[in-house]
Amino acid sequence: MSCQRVPLKTTGLEPEMQNETTSRADFFVHESAYVDEGVEIGEDSYIWHFCHIMKGSQIGRKCRIGQNVVIGPRGRVGNNVKIQNNVSIYEGVTLEDDVFCGPSMVFTNVITPRSGFPRNSSDDFLPTLVQRGASIGANATIVCGVTIGRYALIGAGAVVTKDIPPYAVVYGNPARHHGWACQCGVILQLNNDSASCECGRAYRLQAPQRLAFLDETP
Repeated sequence: MSCQRVPLKTTGLEPEMQNETTSRADFFVHESAYVDEGVEIGEDSYIWHFCHIMKGSQIGRKCRIGQNVVIGPRGRVGNNVKIQNNVSIYEGVTLEDDVFCGPSMVFTNVITPRSGFPRNSSDDFLPTLVQRGASIGANATIVCGVTIGRYALIGAGAVVTKDIPPYAVVYGNPARHHGWACQCGVILQLNNDSASCECGRAYRLQAPQRLAFLDETP
């Protein structure tokens, strides 16, 4: 696979992300990073030291990609995503808008890897979806094939092996449900299956594993 070293500031086409398109976009790539041909990067995104953005990957607008991050091949990163140092976004992983990935957290994409029996085709990868606004703490591990719901909060060092509901707070090994978080990140205190946050947002528990934001369209 050929790599190219990209100037500190360059211009490229913004990917079509969440049905938004523009004709041209400015973004920043540190001189130590490598960006393969066939990559799409949105405007006002920053890619820092020693990153490798692999062929076919898409990065949205206003993203912050920390040091030593690998994306792809064919990685999918939405708008306003922050990826801290030492994270790899493999093929099969999709990050929607406003997702936060803490330092050294891990995504997997093959459930039974073997060195002697490579499983490296798209058919081998189990897809992982991190929905809008979710946050994943430092050193957490996300085992492939799961969906992390909107605005879920994954604690540092957690090992996630199953789907996580929207707004859920989980931590531990394996990760277990310990509460709920507001979109702004404040831990919610339920009272008679309802909660109000100091930011003004309000929620209601509609089922044991379903918290609804009251202004949210179903």
